[in-house]
Amino acid sequence: MSFRFLSSVVLCAGVACVAAPAPPVSCATPEYRQFDFWAGDWDAFDAGNPATVVARARVERILDGCVLLEDYQGANGSHGESFNIYDATRKMWHQSWVTNRGRLLTVEGRFENGSMVLTGADLDEHSKERRVRGIWKPVPGGVQETAFTSSDGGKSWKPWFDLIFRPHKP
Repeated sequence: MSFRFLSSVVLCAGVACVAAPAPPVSCATPEYRQFDFWAGDWDAFDAGNPATVVARARVERILDGCVLLEDYQGANGSHGESFNIYDATRKMWHQSWVTNRGRLLTVEGRFENGSMVLTGADLDEHSKERRVRGIWKPVPGGVQETAFTSSDGGKSWKPWFDLIFRPHKP
């Protein structure tokens, strides 16, 4: 066997190994679709005052359907985005929420009894740590997002906000 032939075989084998694409990650399993009810172009209303739009939110699937991206534009000038993904290795949903006011909130949880329930830690307006819990659920004509806070480690919860998302009307 000549050196030239052997070198060609080794080179081609190396290129084939490098060029072989990694198997695609499938985000099409049912768990990845649990939060799909939230996807859409929405007007958000405070549940206590359902006649006034408080924000516009667009929620769409990105990155080959693996991630839900929320773009939230508050009527008061607040702007936030969240990235939501199902972590199959931990069998858990994760959300990272960032705002134009320098805030970061990360919450995690599961789809339970028809609702997405995500919990995490946050700082209140006095920089004291608190627990937060958000619950998203489909309701007739839209989605409801209700949030609670706890200053005693989750023993008791107080309402934070309650939003109703309805399809955006231009």
